[in-house]
Amino acid sequence: MKFKRQRMDDSGVNLTPLIDVVFLLLIFFMVSTTFTKESRLNLELPSAQGEVIPQEAKVLEVVIDAQGRYRLNEQALLDHSVDGLMAAMREIAGDDAELPVIITADAKSPHQAVITAMDAAGRLGFAKLSLTTQDPETNTANN
Repeated sequence: MKFKRQRMDDSGVNLTPLIDVVFLLLIFFMVSTTFTKESRLNLELPSAQGEVIPQEAKVLEVVIDAQGRYRLNEQALLDHSVDGLMAAMREIAGDDAELPVIITADAKSPHQAVITAMDAAGRLGFAKLSLTTQDPETNTANN
């Protein structure tokens, strides 16, 4: 007895490997894409709102101009390195690490100059550190 074999119809295309490849490509592109948000940042510094703190009688005030030069209690410094700033702070404050340090920086001063002033105060053990900002509505300085 001879039975007729049924032929399978191979007219369709198997899409499973194609879908696998597309998913792998999708995962690859998602992982390798870098997301940058630098173009979205609009910073206008320094301005802030807050309470004005009454100023103590003796303070250590570091003023930083737009070029990154330091003035310590109205005296210009010749050495603008962290060691020069630390020496001047040590000379004015002595051993009084409880003295409050106020950093007043121009809005266009280099960020590194502000960080250097904060680093010098931290190395000498000053714990009371404040930054002077400007209230954007009244244009008055706040500590």
